[in-house]
Amino acid sequence: MGWQSTGLSWPHDGPVLGWRRSDGAGRGRMSVLAYGKELGFRAEGERRCTGARGNPCPIAAVVPVRTTGARCPECARLDRAHSVAADTIADDPRPYRVYLAWFGPGMVKVGITRESREAARLREQGAVVFTWLGRGPLMAARRTEEVLRSALGVPDRIPYARKRAVRGELPGVVERAAEVEGLYRRAVALEGSGWPETLERLPFEAVDHAGAFGLDTVGASAGAVSGRVVTGLADGGAVGGRLVAAAGPDLHLETAADGFVVLDTRLITGWDLVGGDARAVLSVPVTAAGGGGVQDGLF
Repeated sequence: MGWQSTGLSWPHDGPVLGWRRSDGAGRGRMSVLAYGKELGFRAEGERRCTGARGNPCPIAAVVPVRTTGARCPECARLDRAHSVAADTIADDPRPYRVYLAWFGPGMVKVGITRESREAARLREQGAVVFTWLGRGPLMAARRTEEVLRSALGVPDRIPYARKRAVRGELPGVVERAAEVEGLYRRAVALEGSGWPETLERLPFEAVDHAGAFGLDTVGASAGAVSGRVVTGLADGGAVGGRLVAAAGPDLHLETAADGFVVLDTRLITGWDLVGGDARAVLSVPVTAAGGGGVQDGLF
């Protein structure tokens, strides 16, 4: 019996892969990933729905190999219906935070996240730099997000392909922080004319994740973080290599025979996975850098 990945998470400063038994027995486990270390696995069988809200899919539906959600339509609907992003739980009493996230030059988004999650969501999105803007009730945070998105001309979502494309050519720490600070000052200038009164403004502090992502090391050169992209797994398909960097759901691997590749770990959920040779020839579909979807829910 193999294991199924529950995805890449960022509980602290480094990436962690979650796993559960394919048969659902026993407790899950976590694998802390370290840059410079090798990893390898092989997919078996068919990719099946991961269920919704912690519950297994009742029919174990087969799902497409190239989707990032790994859920059948019914489970996807159930999962979405209980998310903050769907605006179905407007009475959520928990505090939320509004943030500005920077992914590369001219690539900034505004968003909100539950305060108890701290900066985990920013790392999950692959934000190289971010700053908090304010904190308060959900609807106040949501309203502020909408106001700032319109006033600053920034989106609430950025395609992962665009984020990947710029990781190897980032400006320095000072330049990164300066661009975020400029937008922060424009945002707080709207206080009183657009911000809800119940949203508390927070001071500017640029938090830089380049070190946590491994992007400031020699190994994370332009070639190392902008290589080809895995587009999906297949029965018997093998992936392996040396981890040189990670950001959001992406693992940037240096393979023994195929150069640098990017693995979006959302594509491995739903598969039965067994250990494999980290130096084996890559045997899954890949495409040139630039492929990829838009990030999933924001919370």
